[in-house]
Amino acid sequence: MATVSDRSAWWLAIRPATLTASAAPVLVGTGVAWWEHVFAAGPAFAALLGACLLQIGANFANDVFDFEHGADNAERLGPQRATQQGWISASQMKRAMWLVFGCAAAVGVYLTWVAGWPVLVLGLLSIAAAYLYTGGPRPYGYLGLGDLAVFLFFGLGAVAGTYFVQARSVSMLALIASVPIGMLATAILAVNNLRDIETDARAGKRTLAVRLGDRATRVYYLLLLAIAYLVPLLLWVNGRKDAWVMLSWLSLPLALRVAARTRRERGLSLNGCLVLTARLEVVYGLLLAIGLAW
Repeated sequence: MATVSDRSAWWLAIRPATLTASAAPVLVGTGVAWWEHVFAAGPAFAALLGACLLQIGANFANDVFDFEHGADNAERLGPQRATQQGWISASQMKRAMWLVFGCAAAVGVYLTWVAGWPVLVLGLLSIAAAYLYTGGPRPYGYLGLGDLAVFLFFGLGAVAGTYFVQARSVSMLALIASVPIGMLATAILAVNNLRDIETDARAGKRTLAVRLGDRATRVYYLLLLAIAYLVPLLLWVNGRKDAWVMLSWLSLPLALRVAARTRRERGLSLNGCLVLTARLEVVYGLLLAIGLAW
């Protein structure tokens, strides 16, 4: 078994590449806030910090609970997990998970003070969702509900929530803008679960990819990307936003590249598709945020 330093083990457990799923929705929500003249730097930064802490806490939870449920084992194709490799004990990982969730809750206290009780509700639901995805007696990630949760919390909740803490209300544009970001965040999970169909099935982890099967999951992934690019076009055509919203389409070459790879790659090669999908979300999110703010 390979050994790593404590610092490297924790860095791998944080899974920094996944933090794009936290940053992109905050950028988009802030872009809408800027366009609608309700931008507030303090709450926007706190939303970014809180979202990243929630993602890290969820990563820690997945690391330890997937190991305990047997989903992470010697057959795993994805990046190495710290608990499964023995670099970090399960008890250490759980303590770190609750510490990070506690820090996220502290950020939530500030945002609740700024924007009121709806933020408290969203924050508590987000922590519960991050924990129960793989933790608890019946983790919903093992029931095929992970994709829906990712769309709701990393799309709708994160974009609209970021806007809300700045505006203290939610606009229709913020809700619409949450859809493509939610689709791309879900695409990250979809390609991750596509790679793990066989090992998840053997471990009793009935993800949506396991339920759909290999071929249908690949089609599903392409559909998620297609919807993400359709939404800005509809915003422009319907006159809700000017042509600047189409700035997000500058990321289309990257989307076509990762789509082509995901259609044909198998096994370990899908790790590259996972990295590219995460990169696509942050590039798309940044461009969409600029297009919405302009």
